[in-house]
Amino acid sequence: MYQVNEMIMYGTDGVCKIDSIVTKEIGGNSIEYYVLKPVYSNNSTIYVPVHNPHLKKKMHQVLTSGEIYQLIKAMPDENVVWIENENERKEKFKEIIMSGDRMSLIKMIKALYFHQQKQQEKGKRLRASDERFFTEAERILYDEFALVLNIEPEQVLPFIMEQVQISEKNQTA
Repeated sequence: MYQVNEMIMYGTDGVCKIDSIVTKEIGGNSIEYYVLKPVYSNNSTIYVPVHNPHLKKKMHQVLTSGEIYQLIKAMPDENVVWIENENERKEKFKEIIMSGDRMSLIKMIKALYFHQQKQQEKGKRLRASDERFFTEAERILYDEFALVLNIEPEQVLPFIMEQVQISEKNQTA
């Protein structure tokens, strides 16, 4: 069971603080809820029933700084595959976003980034749906990295790039 004041990841809402655990009477039933406050969005509150396994599956422990450094170190070695069929790609990206799996998010961001580069070379842009998935995946990942590393979300990408360069230098030395 999660505790009050614990930081967690919750689905597409990203990093949340468990503000409290409350019991509400609904239809004559007492239901216990986690009250979540998204860290980077002050104007919303999320109620997650404590005993609802489907919704609790969307709750994940925040990574440790060590786990983040391991993910960053693994980034250059991760192979990515572009899914040409737009419907299959949308379905796969939706699944990745909902899963909360950080390595899958990284692979998705990397695939979208490389595809975006190819499109720009042709004078084209990403499809609107791909752009939304790209933005959403970056927000989820960067918000968590920012919280754990105690930096601003907009500092995450430069931090990652710096760490990748350091790692590559160490491998060639």
